[in-house]
Amino acid sequence: MDNKRLLGKRIKELRKEAGLTQEKLAELIGLETTSLSGIESGRHFPSLPTVEKIAQNLRVELKALFDFNHLIPVKQMRENIVNNLDRLSDEKVLLIYRFFDGYKK
Repeated sequence: MDNKRLLGKRIKELRKEAGLTQEKLAELIGLETTSLSGIESGRHFPSLPTVEKIAQNLRVELKALFDFNHLIPVKQMRENIVNNLDRLSDEKVLLIYRFFDGYKK
């Protein structure tokens, strides 16, 4: 999943947690509802000023909008782990091995 779609899903998640409809959040940030819908669906990427307004009106820090690791599909997480293992030092691989070994018991 690309970052544009992940950002959109995160904004939607936070909007719902805040109890706001798309219409209300769009009004608060000065966008058309269709524009916010495009952002939430990952069709459009918001400008920085829009991202700042979204964070402000959702009452979250800007960085919270980009905290979307939990939205990445598990299959992609597994692939990312496997693809990055070769880049790690032996010490880090040992640490990860011990961590995983502790969970299999």
